Amino acid sequence: MDPSDTAPDSWELEEDAEAPAAAAGLPTAFAALNVNAKPFVPNVNAPVFVPSFLQTSAVEMSPSDGVPDPVASMEVAETTAPVENGDTEADMTTEEETWEQKEEPGGGGGGGGQEDVGAGGACEEGATRKEDEEMMEEEEEEMPMPKVAPALPDAPKKEHVNVVFIGHVDAGKSTIGGQIMYLTGMVDKRTLEKYEREAKEKNRETWYLSWALDTNQEERDKGKTVEVGRAYFETEKKHFTILDAPGHKSFVPNMIGGASQADLAVLVISARKGEFETGFEKGGQTREHAMLAKTAGVKHLIVLINKMDDPTVNWSLERYEECKEKLVPFLKKVGFNPKKDIHFMPCSGLTGANLKDPVPECPWYTGLPFIAHLDSLPNFTRSSDGPVRLPIVDKYKDMGTVILGKLESGSISKAQQLVMMPNRHTVEVLSLLSDDVETDDASPGENLKLRLKGIEEEEILPGFILCSPDNLCHSGRTFDAQIVIIEHKSIICPGYNAVLHIHTCIEEVQITALICLVDKKTGEKSKTRPRFVKQDQVCIARLRAAGVICLETFKDFPQMGRFTLRDEGKTIAIGKVLKLVPEKD
Repeated sequence: MDPSDTAPDSWELEEDAEAPAAAAGLPTAFAALNVNAKPFVPNVNAPVFVPSFLQTSAVEMSPSDGVPDPVASMEVAETTAPVENGDTEADMTTEEETWEQKEEPGGGGGGGGQEDVGAGGACEEGATRKEDEEMMEEEEEEMPMPKVAPALPDAPKKEHVNVVFIGHVDAGKSTIGGQIMYLTGMVDKRTLEKYEREAKEKNRETWYLSWALDTNQEERDKGKTVEVGRAYFETEKKHFTILDAPGHKSFVPNMIGGASQADLAVLVISARKGEFETGFEKGGQTREHAMLAKTAGVKHLIVLINKMDDPTVNWSLERYEECKEKLVPFLKKVGFNPKKDIHFMPCSGLTGANLKDPVPECPWYTGLPFIAHLDSLPNFTRSSDGPVRLPIVDKYKDMGTVILGKLESGSISKAQQLVMMPNRHTVEVLSLLSDDVETDDASPGENLKLRLKGIEEEEILPGFILCSPDNLCHSGRTFDAQIVIIEHKSIICPGYNAVLHIHTCIEEVQITALICLVDKKTGEKSKTRPRFVKQDQVCIARLRAAGVICLETFKDFPQMGRFTLRDEGKTIAIGKVLKLVPEKD
């Protein structure tokens, strides 16, 4: 325990012994802080003493009387100041006040008046001290990061894993994220208590955990995540980045950007009666998100059945199995292998049950809790010797141009020269931040912030790619791709326009020609060109983007070769790039 926690007891004891009257009137918070003022309460006897005399006695008193306490309190208030100096300074100030006071009323009459002043001075002193402490603690609150930082330089680097939380709106993604951060010590209790207070004021007391990830005002007011929230936590073996994707259907494009950076997806399902059904029926986000995650290249899926503590569920095995039975066939259809790629587990995000420690109410679940399970996953294979590829998720100005993205392959170090595609700007890396911790070099899979030199923020768009100068990524407008039509009411013909999401890039595309149909079971290609494709068919088509985009064939570089097509707020098709068609001059 840190001194600020343990000390108040001893202060209160001391006060009770010395000046119960003064302490009784004050609220305990002040009583605890007043200790700085206490040692010079003896000022009451000031009229009897000669000033110089008094000063020496005060100095003697403060060490003899309360050494441990001033030490503790000073540590909170100003960490470096030596105790005795600090104390005497404080003594001096109150003494000066009281002497001036004394001169006015004169002699013994001043005694009574002066006692008040001493106490008042003490209060003021306590108040200012308290403000200082609060200021300091608030500053600490703003910066919870260094908890992870110091271990980095000498410790062996932990493997980076990016986890995206997906699922229907209100399934509890942000709350679980917030709870994990609290359980792993990334958010301290005090910050959460502050959130809880603020949430109570808005009559939203169950939302406070999600505020650790939903940071802007709009997200908090509506209780809906809009942008992909980021945070990180560490277990013994791995360093995780949480990407908290929005569940609402209007923000699916943001969710795709989040999923494209993830190695591992956590599909959050609400077990509450009615909520599971709406999330899973046609138009619910559970289906769409699972599919998008698969397309974005997430290989492993953990399905968290959340809200098991809800009165309608009450940790019942039947409900858990029912959710499981409905999900498995669907996830299989999307392309996850239920035996290898999917892991189900029950939990409760609000109470934190089964996230870190197993739950007594749930004897039928024998597997590891969530965080332990994440820690035990096998390592991901990544090539650090490949060419540098960093798709840009976001950019802003901050003493230069800062970009955010996940390093897909290759490694980046400080002062390295890179090329920004498709504009072919040569840039230099000024500084590297991996999860807000500054490093000199980064390996694949890390979420980075790079400060660049030689390019303006306006010249960058999300979806651009940083490449090594000797091995640029391909860019173009026309490409052939194999696409699976997932959901579309009418037929799709050449000339159809949709929005293409590929890695972090969003661009309008037109299907210019349908080349052939592919049989789902045998993989055979049709001899004749189809005139249209409809739902559930697979075809190879030529697509043309409105502007130049960066992409690779799926065979060469899967992360940059898979895409989704969306239209009217729905995901229509998923596909992979087969070949790039050079532009006709």
